[in-house]
Amino acid sequence: MRKPIILFVFATLAASANAMAQSPDLEETCKSVAKSFFMTDKLAIGTVQSYPELKPPGVRMSYSSRQGTAPADMTDIFECEFDKADKPHNLAQFCVSSTCYGPNVDDGDRKRRFEEMRVLLNRAEK
Repeated sequence: MRKPIILFVFATLAASANAMAQSPDLEETCKSVAKSFFMTDKLAIGTVQSYPELKPPGVRMSYSSRQGTAPADMTDIFECEFDKADKPHNLAQFCVSSTCYGPNVDDGDRKRRFEEMRVLLNRAEK
């Protein structure tokens, strides 16, 4: 009888540890970057994974520009990387599917879009 209880407690603690490793603050910041990039207040967000313990800290999330899309049907991915897990996060790079935007990309338009998102995020975090 004790074995099932111990296994249940262990499983519950393991699930809690995974949930605690997530960073709601980083996730909200990445969602804000995505909404700014797509110039919309409404963006359907599916599965979100955050990694505050990695260097650089980051977030990956599925999304859809169509409202009402089931999370299981969302195949587009938006990713954010930050200089640090604490505010101000300072956006280091973001990617929409396989296209990345950052300070060191060769494409001038993508570099410009990155700088725009960085400015908007800095304004929002002041």
